[in-house]
Amino acid sequence: MMADDMKTGLPAAPKEHAGLKLVLELGPLLVFFFANSYGERLAAWFPILAELGGPIFIATGLFMAATVISLVVSKLVIGKLPLMPLVSGVVVLSFGALSIWLQNDTFIKMKPTIINTMFGVALLGGLFFGKSLLGYVFNSAFQLDQEGWNKLTLRWGLFFLVLAILNEVVWRNFSTDFWVAFKVWGTMPITVLFTLSQMPLIMKHSIEAGEE
Repeated sequence: MMADDMKTGLPAAPKEHAGLKLVLELGPLLVFFFANSYGERLAAWFPILAELGGPIFIATGLFMAATVISLVVSKLVIGKLPLMPLVSGVVVLSFGALSIWLQNDTFIKMKPTIINTMFGVALLGGLFFGKSLLGYVFNSAFQLDQEGWNKLTLRWGLFFLVLAILNEVVWRNFSTDFWVAFKVWGTMPITVLFTLSQMPLIMKHSIEAGEE
């Protein structure tokens, strides 16, 4: 077995269940959306939730719980904690706790801005220093030559920064309910469309594992 691909310098990682990963990522967002939409009803059914505050804080608490469950399932089923969901989970728990404690939803609203900025700066910064960090995250999904990883890293780095700016525009100019809906039904479709738009690049630069 060849441990490293000669063109990328990255270890060839085993394929992972893409469907399960999508469910684990989308699940907490759906919990957040529906808990915010039906927060008052949930508080009536489960009085303990009312202690968290209004609907957005109930949604934040359940979002935090769903995020932890998602990470645990990922560890148990997939066998590891993917870097990006792990970093996102840490920020969710930190900013979610601040939002509930201070009863200020600004913290949870800024969470996507901070996460996307972190990822964007990390990818572009790594690329500046000659490291295609995206390859270490996605090499379990596909193998690309170095040029492919460089181009994909640049595109994703810029895309993360666009998402950060977009989140700032939405939460600062629209209602909380609109922001929550956009986070689920806006950001996710945009991300899916962007991902699909990168398929020509991925196909062009794909290589077989162990190919020299």
